[in-house]
Amino acid sequence: MTEITTRAIEANGLTFTIDEAGTGDRVALFLHGFPESRFSWRFQLPLLAALGWRAVAPDLRGYGDSSRPTATSAYRVENLTDDVAAIYDALGARRRLLIAHDWGAIVAWVFAMRQLRPLDGLVIMNVPHPAVFSRTMRKGAGQLKKSWYVFFFQIPWLPEKMLTARRAEGVARAFSGMAVDKTRFPDDVLDVYRANALKPGAMTAMINWYRANFAGGLKPWSDADQPAIETPTLMVWGEEDAALGIELTEGYGPYVKDFTLHRLPGVSHWVQQEAPEAVNARLEAWLVEKGLAG
Repeated sequence: MTEITTRAIEANGLTFTIDEAGTGDRVALFLHGFPESRFSWRFQLPLLAALGWRAVAPDLRGYGDSSRPTATSAYRVENLTDDVAAIYDALGARRRLLIAHDWGAIVAWVFAMRQLRPLDGLVIMNVPHPAVFSRTMRKGAGQLKKSWYVFFFQIPWLPEKMLTARRAEGVARAFSGMAVDKTRFPDDVLDVYRANALKPGAMTAMINWYRANFAGGLKPWSDADQPAIETPTLMVWGEEDAALGIELTEGYGPYVKDFTLHRLPGVSHWVQQEAPEAVNARLEAWLVEKGLAG
């Protein structure tokens, strides 16, 4: 297995701690979600390195060992996508894959729509295109109820207090409670996420991603008239997602020109950690099909 190393890089005026496997200027960049970290891609980095890519997973701004701006506005999606462009540049990328989950996938969708840098491929896990999400929210209360926590996160200080109480038990429970195969989240894995959440200022920074983008921050990217993404796009979706309905995998024709969907039954929102074998098999097959392996 290819060794994963850890180091810090400077990009967009911030310091990002990255896990890295492989070398070269073909960069596969992995974006984690909430309340995760670069650690959540531990099963995928060696695969991409074996397929000829320099695989890089950063702690995104506010998370883990990366810089933690204090202003809520620092976490607006435009700043987050600018980080992605700057990280690619700092790594000297000439070819680019973008692989993302949860909040990282929202950033990836917007990055592709903004066309900040050319992408050879886009891989999305368990987060819909913003326009698909907006359309689904307008159709009924089902997804609105599932998204209750987004509204809760708008309250000052209380979410942080609840999630970090008892050594960040709420963060650990987000993984173990939602997972179908709970054996994938033993104590040593949960302890990584607990420790990250308990770093000074970290929980507020993590929640500020929701606060900064709640009041219309994603609205421009939810417009059904947005130009379709031309980058070949793979979506891998765990069907037992407690936060996002399966209907969010449908209706991508107007938004993505080259779209491939793989739904994984019996797998939760934490798809790449809970079912790494199935995720990696589908990821590798798609990369080979698109001429992006080797």
